Amino acid sequence: MIHLLVMEGDGIGPEISAAAVAVLREADRVFRLGLSLQAASVGFAALREHGTTFPSASFAAAQAADGIILGPVSHNDYPAIGEGGLNPSGELRKRLDLFANIRPARTRGGFPPRCGSPVDLVIVRENTEGFYADRSMHAGPGEFMPTADLALAVRKVTRQGSTRIAEVAFDLAKRRRRKVTAVHKGNVLRVSEGLFLECVRSVAARFADIAYEEKIVDAMAALLVRDASAFDVIVTTNMFGDILSDEAAEIAGSLGLAASLNAGANHAVAQAQHGSAPDLAGKDAADPAALIGSAAMLLGWLGERRKDAALVHAAQAIEAALERTISTPDWRTRDLGGRLGTKAFAERVSAMLGETAASRSL
Repeated sequence: MIHLLVMEGDGIGPEISAAAVAVLREADRVFRLGLSLQAASVGFAALREHGTTFPSASFAAAQAADGIILGPVSHNDYPAIGEGGLNPSGELRKRLDLFANIRPARTRGGFPPRCGSPVDLVIVRENTEGFYADRSMHAGPGEFMPTADLALAVRKVTRQGSTRIAEVAFDLAKRRRRKVTAVHKGNVLRVSEGLFLECVRSVAARFADIAYEEKIVDAMAALLVRDASAFDVIVTTNMFGDILSDEAAEIAGSLGLAASLNAGANHAVAQAQHGSAPDLAGKDAADPAALIGSAAMLLGWLGERRKDAALVHAAQAIEAALERTISTPDWRTRDLGGRLGTKAFAERVSAMLGETAASRSL
C-alpha cells in the first residue's frame, strides 16, 4: 500500500487537487498501484477550524505519508504567524528538509513556445536556504529593521546545501542530455556565490562525462529568451531558481502547465509552480495540468526509490495522457484557448489513461 496525503490549500486548490486525485485514482485502477489517499486540512479552512493554517495533526500526517500532494496556498493573505498564519509550503520544506525543488519546463505538442525555440529543460533549485526569510535563520525571520528607515535581509548559503543540490542536478543530467549549467551572481556576491560555485565545481569534477558550464543570472535570463533549447539541467540557488523557473515555464507555453516536485532524502511534495488564483475559485475554470503533472512526478520519484516499475510506468502514462490532452486544442482548459473546465480536463486525462490500459491488454 502506498499512502498519499492530499492537502487541498486555498483558492483553486480544492478544485485542482480533486482533479489530480481523480487522475491518480484512474492510474491506480489501470496500473494496480495500491494507492491509499487521505486528506489533511491546511490554509484558510484549517485556520477556521483549528486556529492555524498548518495544524500539528496535518504535519504529523505528512511525516507519516509516502508522498504528499499540496494544492496552492494564499499565504500572503494569512494573518501573522502569532495569529496562526503559517505558510504550509514553507513549513513542509523546512521541517521535512525538502532541499531540492525540481521544476521541468517543456514545450507541449501543438502548443508552440513563446520565443521560437523548443524548450526541454529542468531547473534544480535549492529549496531550504538563500534570501527566503523563513529559511535563513535558526530563530526569527531573516529580514529585520534596525530602524524605521532601514531594512536588512540575511542570505544563507551552506556547503552542505550547495553540494547536495549539485549532486541532484548531475544525477538528473545522467538520465537526460548530460549537461549542467550553474547559474550564479558570483561577480557581485563573491563570498556566498563563491561558496556555491566552489561546491558545484567540486561535484562536477566527479562527473567527467557531464558537460558543465556557468552563467551569470542576468545573462541567463536573457539567454533563455534567446534560445532555451541550449540548456538541459540548470542548478542554482533558491531565489534565482524561483524566478528563472517561472520564466522558463512561460517561454515553454504557460505557467499553468508548470509541474514541480519538492524532494528530500525521505519525503517529497508534489506542488504546482503557480499560485492559488482566488479569483477563479469555484468557477470550474482553473487549469489542473500543473498539479496533475506534479502528481506524476511524485509517482516517478516513489517508483525510482522503490524500484517499482508500475509506479514509473504510471508516471510516464500520466505524462503521456497530459501531453495528448494538451496537444488537442478542444481538450484544453480555457486559459489555454480550449473549452474544458477543471473537472472535464481531468476526466479527459483519465480517459487517456484508460485507453493506455486497453492498448496494453491487446
